[in-house]
Amino acid sequence: MRQRIAVVGSGPGGLTFARVLHRHDRPVTVLERDPAPDARPPGGALDLHEGLGQRALDKAGLLAEFRALSRPEGQAMRILDPGGTVLRDWPARPDDRANPEIDRGHLRDLLLGPLDVQWGRTVTQVVPGDRDGVRVHFADGRQETYDLVVGADGAWSRVRSALTPVTPHYSGVTYVETSLDDIDTRHPDLARLVGDGSLAVYGVNRSLVAQRNSDGHVKVYAQLRAPLDRRTDPEAADTETVRSGLLALFDGWAAPLLDLLRHGTAFVRRSLYVLPVSHTWTHVPGVTLLGDAAHLMPPLGAGANLAMLEGAELAEAVAVAAPGELDATVRAFEERMWARAGRWAEFTTAGLKRLVSPDPAQALALFDEVQPS
Repeated sequence: MRQRIAVVGSGPGGLTFARVLHRHDRPVTVLERDPAPDARPPGGALDLHEGLGQRALDKAGLLAEFRALSRPEGQAMRILDPGGTVLRDWPARPDDRANPEIDRGHLRDLLLGPLDVQWGRTVTQVVPGDRDGVRVHFADGRQETYDLVVGADGAWSRVRSALTPVTPHYSGVTYVETSLDDIDTRHPDLARLVGDGSLAVYGVNRSLVAQRNSDGHVKVYAQLRAPLDRRTDPEAADTETVRSGLLALFDGWAAPLLDLLRHGTAFVRRSLYVLPVSHTWTHVPGVTLLGDAAHLMPPLGAGANLAMLEGAELAEAVAVAAPGELDATVRAFEERMWARAGRWAEFTTAGLKRLVSPDPAQALALFDEVQPS
């Protein structure tokens, strides 16, 4: 008899898990609290690493389709100082497939494909140890039972509490996100400034990053090292008040850089939370985690990549496991995941300290270490 498998969350990790199982002709239920795929803005573009996210897509049989959708030119990177002087300018090589960019919405649609996602299914609790399997409770009062429940439900995972009491803590850094639409037509000077990829400027305990997405859309992130203070939440203030506050924080920076904030259409605060660097848990039969639910870390290009590879690897292992081997298969996956994620968590935690720090030279030195010569 085939196992009853559910994955909670339709982010890149959960959908990759489901797509690889689908490729192996194994049924899986995808549970997502959002009422529809486009219920929320998808977020900024992702750079999928050749040995991580792209490897996962290969396991799902989607690598060729990804390459047709991705933007190798998005790998371009330019760093300026607050006065507007170009410090580094790394153009993208057209044939470079190391970390091409893809919009999150395009990646979501690619992964969804033929999957049957149960939209609007909000999981409130996961209870392992039931004689019939793992019991999943939903906000509408219903309950369902599975042999394996995979928590791919992000930073504030509801599945995580079935395994560990650990919750995310504030990293000390807050992002305020805004965006510019149709930048090539409406703001051609800013379009040239940002280029085909990303632009970054580092100051004392703050930075400004602009990232080009497709169709002339640019995401802008003001990054600040500051105490957690919900009283400054942009959702509690009008757009112009937030804009004025940010412009004051970046006072003295070059006018074209401030224009990235002046022309922003809306503002959203994102306080960065993380899990402990070496977060693990005592194995519980029938339940596991992947991605941010397992190892929430600073968003420095690793999170979605790790989640996708973990989803693909777990799905491949589960697809060939006999019913009596399922628990041992999941336990072995967790051990591999913890070791790899721990290394990335250390790297990204150290990286965030250097990118938003009292010494802007630390950020430049970090890029010199990781960018190809």
